[in-house]
Amino acid sequence: MRVNTFDRYEERASPIHRLDPRVKVVVTVLFIVSNVLLPDGAWWAFLLAYGLLLLLNRLAQFRFSYLFKRSFIALPFALAAVTVLFTLPGNAVAICSLGSLNLTVSDVGLVRFASILLRSWLSVQAAILLTAVTQFPDLMHALHHLRVPALLVAIISFMYRYLFVLADEAIRLLRARESRSARPAAGGRLGGTVWWRARVTGNMVGQLFVRSYERSERVYSAMLARGYRGQLLVMHPHRIARTDWGATAVFLLALLFIQVVGWLG
Repeated sequence: MRVNTFDRYEERASPIHRLDPRVKVVVTVLFIVSNVLLPDGAWWAFLLAYGLLLLLNRLAQFRFSYLFKRSFIALPFALAAVTVLFTLPGNAVAICSLGSLNLTVSDVGLVRFASILLRSWLSVQAAILLTAVTQFPDLMHALHHLRVPALLVAIISFMYRYLFVLADEAIRLLRARESRSARPAAGGRLGGTVWWRARVTGNMVGQLFVRSYERSERVYSAMLARGYRGQLLVMHPHRIARTDWGATAVFLLALLFIQVVGWLG
């Protein structure tokens, strides 16, 4: 049995879940853009943005730790901006010595680096919340109605679906290898030399590619047989209700208030 390891949707009966997926996609993008537009060092605005996320998280009936734990995946990527600590001019805060090289950390660079970390952290939490309250077919349906190019929507859709195909074939290969491998005695070494292990791994990768390609052809033929004509079909077409418009207006006012606090605070 295949285990769903990619879909992060969490079933709840919350007002956030019931919103139209187009509304959720738009407000998520606007939230991320709002974070980008905030000036460096707008700490109160960042705090308000985080408070807004916590409010939405609570309305979606999630625990506080749900977004907090998953959001740290963005921090390693945000560390790529560490060079701003040493390249922006300003008052020296600290000096780091690397051999004969002295790197000066400026106060302006420190503020810029902290702001980038906060922007990345808040934006990732917004994206995590979006995928947690919206099913993937609904996301694709929303992108289609928001006039995202159909080719791009199809690429995202197939990439998502074939991740499961790839994972399923990899699990079958690993299971076949385990069933054909004898367990060594206690303290014994499993496998041969490094070159032997590399050859076995290469063979498995090649088999995985061939199996996945053949499986994808069968999946695509099955989709065509079931009426696929280049776009995803949904059983319950979404319609924007008054509550969706109201939620959008409230969210826009909240973002506007955050921008005012960020630029005037």
